[in-house]
Amino acid sequence: LTHSHSFTMATKGQKTFNDKTKPAMMRNSNIIAAKALSDLVRTSLGPKGMDKMIQDPMGNVTITNDGATIMKTIEVMHPAAKMLVDLSQAQDVEAGDGTTSVVVLCGALLTACEKLLRMGLHPTQISEAFGLAAAKAVEVIESISVPIELTDREALIKCASTSLNSKVVSQFAPKIAPMVVDAVLKVQSNGNCDLRDIKVIRKLEGTIDDSEMIDGVIFDKKVSHTAGGTDRVTNAKIALVQFCLSPPKTDLDNQIIVSDYAQMDRVLREERQYILGICKKIKKAGCNVLLIQKSILREAVNDLALHFLAKMKILVVRDIERDDVEFLCKSLGCKPIASVDDFSVDKLGVADTVEEMSIGSSKVIKVTGPHVEKARTCSILVRGSNQLVLDEAERSIHDALCVVRCLVKKQALVCGGGAPETEITMQLSEYAKTLDGAEAYCFREYAEAFDVIPFTLAENAGLNPIGTVTQLRTRHNAGEKNAGINVRKGCITDIQEENVLQPALVTISALTLATETVRSILKIDDIVHTR
Repeated sequence: LTHSHSFTMATKGQKTFNDKTKPAMMRNSNIIAAKALSDLVRTSLGPKGMDKMIQDPMGNVTITNDGATIMKTIEVMHPAAKMLVDLSQAQDVEAGDGTTSVVVLCGALLTACEKLLRMGLHPTQISEAFGLAAAKAVEVIESISVPIELTDREALIKCASTSLNSKVVSQFAPKIAPMVVDAVLKVQSNGNCDLRDIKVIRKLEGTIDDSEMIDGVIFDKKVSHTAGGTDRVTNAKIALVQFCLSPPKTDLDNQIIVSDYAQMDRVLREERQYILGICKKIKKAGCNVLLIQKSILREAVNDLALHFLAKMKILVVRDIERDDVEFLCKSLGCKPIASVDDFSVDKLGVADTVEEMSIGSSKVIKVTGPHVEKARTCSILVRGSNQLVLDEAERSIHDALCVVRCLVKKQALVCGGGAPETEITMQLSEYAKTLDGAEAYCFREYAEAFDVIPFTLAENAGLNPIGTVTQLRTRHNAGEKNAGINVRKGCITDIQEENVLQPALVTISALTLATETVRSILKIDDIVHTR
């Protein structure tokens, strides 16, 4: 045996394992890797947080403050650190906001684990106690949360602005927040809201101030103008087709050998007849706006077809993306038509006007009308002066949309500014005094880990973190549940009056997800690389 120290020969000849150092080392390396990652995003927490500039191997630069985006774009080698990347993605899907806090919180909980492991507690013991503590912490948040009605537009706007505060676009929050709230309220139905029904369209040129929410549909396409087609149709009947308006092709490569000109003319004449036949069927159904889905196999529409359609005064938009089909059908009330033979009136959508309008130096197509406005979809047009600002604005709007969606799912608010975290720390520490044994230690450490959020907020705002957190605790002890760090004034105030609010779901999901990740990292005692 090479590793003589690992195995001692037992009496009956079976091997027993004696080496205790490796699992502990493994656990430490996992914790260190995960903590390194959480320290990286720590500086971008809160309204005074900094942004990260990330350059990928291709040389593309991303500037962002969104935890999930940072985690997604950096390449992580360590498997335990990858768990944190997945954690921030999970938070992004579940709540949409709080992706930075969830990673920071996870790092703090791992530090707490480190302390407990040094005391000699067993990982499973810590893991179980943390599970109980998380359930308790959720109870605390539920107890301090304030219920809210979806009709209360002001409160929803306050929440959306809080989410936008830590982003680059924070000075435009008064403009963006109402837009976002109206968009979500328009598409939400019975306690959920599908963000795919809100189309965010990005356009360069102009400033973020020029962004608007549009009650109709906008698509980022040009009208096909070949052969003098129209670019404005009133009283539109819209068809979305998935077949090609071009001469049919065989699946395999084929060659037709033509011996004289008469035969060649016949081939071309057949082609004309075929296309004209399709165009006539389209006209017959009364359609005057034609959206053509992108085709991979052959060109979706050829010049001849465009010429016929232009003569018939039909407006043509081509290369509609496959992913947009569902959205367009929902908003325009049309059904996708897969072949010419199915082309009938009942599959058409109705709109008052379809027109092409210029935005900056590019064109978009806007569809308006009562039918389109009634549909549970809407478009948000985002403008920005350069690509980086535009991308960041889109991410911020996505976060804000998610915040409002959380309120639709679970209609409860908590304060921001580190108030709920401090309250958890206070109440769990109190509760820990009623327990005995190892559990009490775990609960106490778990509770103190939550200090990291107010601590970091204070640190990023340039306040004295220890003094601020101590003062915050004193205020919470005195029973001020809404006391939080006011970053703008640099002191501790009642955060509710400052309108810094967030959905309870964001905090709850951050807390449960972070705890789950920590528990699974704790239980790992070895990493095996397979070839």
